[in-house]
Amino acid sequence: MKEIKKTIAVLGSTGSVGEQSLDVAEKFDIEVSSISANRNFLRVEEQARKFKVKAVAMADESAARELKVRLADTDIKIYSTESGICQMIGEQKQDTVVNSIIGEAGLAPTLATIDSGCRLALANKESLVVAGEIVMSRAKQKNVEILPVDSEHSAIFQCLKSGNSKEIKKILLTASGGPFFNYTKEQLKNIGISDALAHPTWKMGAKITIDSATLMNKGFEVIEAVHLFGVPAERIQVVVHRESIIHSMVEYIDNSIIAQMSVPDMRLCIQYAVAYPHRVSAAISELDLFALSGLTFQKPDPKTFTLLACAYDCIAKGGALPAVLNAANEVAVSRFLDGKLDFYRISEAVCETVDILSKASNEHTLEGILNYDREARTTIGRILEI
Repeated sequence: MKEIKKTIAVLGSTGSVGEQSLDVAEKFDIEVSSISANRNFLRVEEQARKFKVKAVAMADESAARELKVRLADTDIKIYSTESGICQMIGEQKQDTVVNSIIGEAGLAPTLATIDSGCRLALANKESLVVAGEIVMSRAKQKNVEILPVDSEHSAIFQCLKSGNSKEIKKILLTASGGPFFNYTKEQLKNIGISDALAHPTWKMGAKITIDSATLMNKGFEVIEAVHLFGVPAERIQVVVHRESIIHSMVEYIDNSIIAQMSVPDMRLCIQYAVAYPHRVSAAISELDLFALSGLTFQKPDPKTFTLLACAYDCIAKGGALPAVLNAANEVAVSRFLDGKLDFYRISEAVCETVDILSKASNEHTLEGILNYDREARTTIGRILEI
């Protein structure tokens, strides 16, 4: 297997995408300069020793202290807290930062990566949901490449090589539909945690799996696509494709549609983002077209899965409203996973929070957006206590 002569940092190294990023690094003999995680210091110690990294950052201070003791026999530098993650990005040398941190916590490392001047392989969609205008503007100012790692956005990025921005008619953003496709609102009232975590095609972390079940993840991806590709939301169409073989498509003004296909495996997206503009031998298995029973396409149901419609509304109104959507959703999903909230109440509470804080659409500064993020978490907390 061909080497990729790159040095990478992996943020969120113990999560699903982070682990797969390290798998790609191992397969292609990519140097891993540094890694970060939240609090799983046991797994981080294993990764740090295996890849002989130069630095590690732990968001949790107590985990950082424990890791420092465990790695005392090495020269690995230990950083702690969110500011430590950002400091590590600036001080260590790498060609590409893979940001797979979950949630709004990934925003500051995204901006730190851009400020460092190295390529950003972005799996943290919340960076663009919360502050897309700011992130893209700063990347343009610093002349930093942002390569999407989400399977759908990686596919769109690849399909866009077939034309220019003026020739795009619409983006066809595929969705698996999650485990509850074709369910009614009434059926959603009887969903347990294990049911919601049973994704039909992808193996992901718990939070993103719940977002896929509510279609919130697809709403976030619409917002992400608006910022990444400069296409308005009304020209982004969500298409339910249960087989997850076509990862997204671009339709051009001549009515031709370009699609990207592969087996559903995130390692391809990671590999492409790190090696770009080159293609290298595969880290994933080959797609056997003759084994496919068929490819199906259906419309989503935004009346049942209301968070998708809410996301379209938030990006249309803009400002800090997408940040409100994300913050409220983070709280609601956490409550659900803790067994303290019914599944169907996630969308109700999130949409109610967005309605209450609709004035957030007028805010465009980073400080103001982060203030609304905090206000949204407080607001939905009050809603859920009623």
